[in-house]
Amino acid sequence: MITLKYNIRNLRVRWVTTLMTVVGTGLVVWATVLSFGLSDGLEHALRISGDDLDLIVLRKGSTEETSSSIEQKPAREIATLDGIAKDDAGEPLCSSEFVTILTKPRRNNGGTTNLIVRGLQSGGRALRPGFKIVKGRDLQPGVNEAITSERMAERFENLRIGEQLEINKVNFEIVGYFEASGSAAESEVWTDLRDVTSARRTPDALSAINLRARDLDSKNRLIARIRDDKQFKLDAVDEKAYYEKQMTASIAIKFVGFAIAGFLTLGAMFAAANTMFAAVASRAREIGSLRAIGFSRVAVLSSFLLESVILCLLGGVLGCLATLPFNGLSTGTANWATFSEITFAFRFGPTVLLRGVFLAFIMGTVGGFFPALRAVRMPITSALRQA
Repeated sequence: MITLKYNIRNLRVRWVTTLMTVVGTGLVVWATVLSFGLSDGLEHALRISGDDLDLIVLRKGSTEETSSSIEQKPAREIATLDGIAKDDAGEPLCSSEFVTILTKPRRNNGGTTNLIVRGLQSGGRALRPGFKIVKGRDLQPGVNEAITSERMAERFENLRIGEQLEINKVNFEIVGYFEASGSAAESEVWTDLRDVTSARRTPDALSAINLRARDLDSKNRLIARIRDDKQFKLDAVDEKAYYEKQMTASIAIKFVGFAIAGFLTLGAMFAAANTMFAAVASRAREIGSLRAIGFSRVAVLSSFLLESVILCLLGGVLGCLATLPFNGLSTGTANWATFSEITFAFRFGPTVLLRGVFLAFIMGTVGGFFPALRAVRMPITSALRQA
């Protein structure tokens, strides 16, 4: 077999074409991994929003909180059902909530988009993963105060601490930022249930009830109890399943990502092939000499193929490293399930980065195969006679 040192020497000698191929492959991998990181970040935000023991109670026939309407009486009765978990103070982990959508402007003249405002009870905070106030303070009920995430404050006007968010001509002061482990909750503005329903002139309105069961058996019993009760006319939905249905946007991003990857990879394969064809043409006598001194066709084929793979893997690693500054960077997209914007962060975990490296490996293998095949098919006498 031809030693690896031979391939490395050739790449150093042809450093201009080597650099161009590495940079071209790196750009392809960079663009592709960015799209994968985008979809992975959105999926993470929705996946982490659901808990195995949590339920969302909606009106029968409704698929989203924004289209659901629940009466106050069944909401009070549901909060007393056996099987609901309790907090440290002995209060049921259950929150009656009202969700409304407002059209609000983005910052920096970014146009307008829909914004979710959620009115909830105090128990609703414990139903969101890792909820904590990170800046400012929590809201006080009854005085028209609100909290949101720092991501939302960066993207929307009137959502920074001290600013006023208008809801139906009533101003709500933003008093704090919260985090919820990067879940979908960080795409919302929260206020007190009574404050927002009063501002909307619908004091008895409710959209959903969020609750947590004691255990899986209690969860199944609660689902059956709520669904089968004809008086309630409500449906209990598994929270994880609820958010999984909202992953339509991530599927679209993935489709676009794979489409981009396909077109760019095809171009990168041609670039790698051109580089290797040029290498074969300029090193014909060298190839003939290798064959003349006893190296087999398989050895020469493997050597040229390895050279192509090394080139593309270098570009793949470079492209992956170039995406790391974007890791954790906040962005947003439309959530077509709720017709609002959802914020999330780019995520470039090991799986996403390995996809980029594997893509580079495919480029090098396919792009280098045909030039390598041409090299081994070259007659030894013809190769030795070439200048």
